[in-house]
Amino acid sequence: MTSTQPLPRGLTSLIPDARTRATPGERAASQLLHLHEATVPVLAADAELIAPHLKDPDPATREAATAVHAHLLAAIDGATPGR
Repeated sequence: MTSTQPLPRGLTSLIPDARTRATPGERAASQLLHLHEATVPVLAADAELIAPHLKDPDPATREAATAVHAHLLAAIDGATPGR
């Protein structure tokens, strides 16, 4: 996307202007923040759905469930701010 307005120059570029629109990077950062906030609950729900299979009588199912569950928990830890 390109803007038809010229960029401010000199001292005026340092003065905040209410008419200044968000840059594509700022919009993308905002969208990623919303995606991040939606990702954690989805991963947690997935981990909860897999958890009963951790005690499945079939060893292959247990092994697969354990691997997927661990991966989901690691993704939750990686997506949670401050961890």
